[in-house]
Amino acid sequence: MNWRSKDIWIEFLRGSRKTSNFFWSFILFLGSLGFLVVGTSSYLEKNLISVFPSQEILFFPQGIVMSFYGIAGLFMSSYLWCTIFWNVGSGYDQFDRKKGIVCIFRWGFPGLNRRIFLRFLMKDIQSIRIEDKEGFYILVVYFIWKSGVKGLFL
Repeated sequence: MNWRSKDIWIEFLRGSRKTSNFFWSFILFLGSLGFLVVGTSSYLEKNLISVFPSQEILFFPQGIVMSFYGIAGLFMSSYLWCTIFWNVGSGYDQFDRKKGIVCIFRWGFPGLNRRIFLRFLMKDIQSIRIEDKEGFYILVVYFIWKSGVKGLFL
């Protein structure tokens, strides 16, 4: 969603609350939970899930490796869910022709620098480059070239 008038242009950014992030974090959670349950059932030598018989999987080395992958996947899934919950990367770009100011605001990870706010004068900006990368993921990358700074990534 963008907002535009004669002198001001505001472009809102979604950040990490995209459908693909919800999908992959959910799939990663379910897959890692499955790995952890199979590793645990091989340790206990009981069928916690009837689909995967634990008698065919030895705890050493297959059960340990599956448990490790399950725990690692749960950590990665929790990281993705936290970025979705905190909405990392969302914000807005504001271009004000009347005042001659460009404002860039982004939400980051919690901490001292959670709010990222940059303000530039339009006369100091040499160019703005937008790269649109097509493929499996559609990616739009913004760069600002400012006098004295080479390629500021947004």
